Amino acid sequence: MPLQEDLAKYAELTVKVGLNVQPDQRLVVRSPIEAVDLVRAVSRAAYDVGCRYVDVLWADEQLQLIRFEHAPRDSFSEFPDWRVDGLLACAKSGDAFLSISGNDPDLLKGQDADLISLVKKTEAEKGRPFGALVSRSAMNWCVTSAAVAPWAARVFPDLEPGEQLEKLWDAIFSACRVDQEDPTAAWQVHIKDIERRRAYLNVRAYDALHYAGPGTDLTVGLPRGHLWCGAAETSAAGTTFTPNIPTEEVFTMPHCRRVDGRVASTKPLNYGGSLIENFSLTFSEGRVVAVQAEANEAILRKLVETDEGAGRLGEIALVPDSSPISQTGILFYNTLFDENASSHVALGRAYSICVEDGAQMEEAALNEVGGNTSVIHVDFMIGSKEMDIDGVSVEGVSEAVMREGEWAFDV
Repeated sequence: MPLQEDLAKYAELTVKVGLNVQPDQRLVVRSPIEAVDLVRAVSRAAYDVGCRYVDVLWADEQLQLIRFEHAPRDSFSEFPDWRVDGLLACAKSGDAFLSISGNDPDLLKGQDADLISLVKKTEAEKGRPFGALVSRSAMNWCVTSAAVAPWAARVFPDLEPGEQLEKLWDAIFSACRVDQEDPTAAWQVHIKDIERRRAYLNVRAYDALHYAGPGTDLTVGLPRGHLWCGAAETSAAGTTFTPNIPTEEVFTMPHCRRVDGRVASTKPLNYGGSLIENFSLTFSEGRVVAVQAEANEAILRKLVETDEGAGRLGEIALVPDSSPISQTGILFYNTLFDENASSHVALGRAYSICVEDGAQMEEAALNEVGGNTSVIHVDFMIGSKEMDIDGVSVEGVSEAVMREGEWAFDV
């Protein structure tokens, strides 16, 4: 059974490299019900390294669609507090967290844009305390994906249903290096390469980055003491983990009040079951002042109005166009994969680990040094083989960071 063998390798990689589950540590898994085989494989792998208990929180996205079709229109601001309370209790107990993504990109197509925005805003506001812990790497956590039928159908519409699912699993395994002879060893080499890239950028300590490409002319200021991160991170307990599998990025915190110009998306954004396509944002003094989109512009407008920080940037990330995910030529309609095929930025909350002493800062102090605060964190893709990026020093001297979508420096 090749699929079961690959799932076992994928699960082992997730447990050992992604989460680095420690002996006697508990693991909380959040997963769609369609990913049951992967969850079972993860559970086996976790117990094999000494995990004390695996707790699974199942989700069925069809229930979300049923809610939009049948629930009272005045009920969409409701959210069960016990969910967040439970996550916070587990985090304070030192548990590890795994989120498995796998969803229908068009699930809520045609549904009320205002209700979609309200649901996302409510979830974000309720989840803010837990999100703050994630942003400072208070625990070891990881996000990975599972192939599900509606997603596979969107990515490979010209194939038969059985072939769609098989093809998507193959693409996931390839992107995550599961198809290599020793996936763990391959990941260690990959992590070292990313660490060299971020070390170079940390030494350069640019004052700003300038992006130039089709539809994009954007200057992003960087806070003093900003830190480039990527691949492996370290939790508050000292556990080294890899938050995203796959990952190809190095990322940092922009100065939320020093972003000016226009940026155009290069891939659709799957937001809450709706695809926002061919869009652009214009910034002035850090804030979005103009929004355009060919599809679901209303949802994008609601997104940037979620709260005070939703219309500002909280992350910038650099990914070469030659990344393995980009080279597949596949549009995944899934942020975890598409963001690792393209340089990207994120609206909303900054990762506090991306500035010196940030993990110990309260929100007000983080905002004072330029870190954005918000209930949301939404990545969208802006990179391509036509993108040039310059680093600008404090003295105003520019030097190449990326040219035609590729690194312009050696490490």
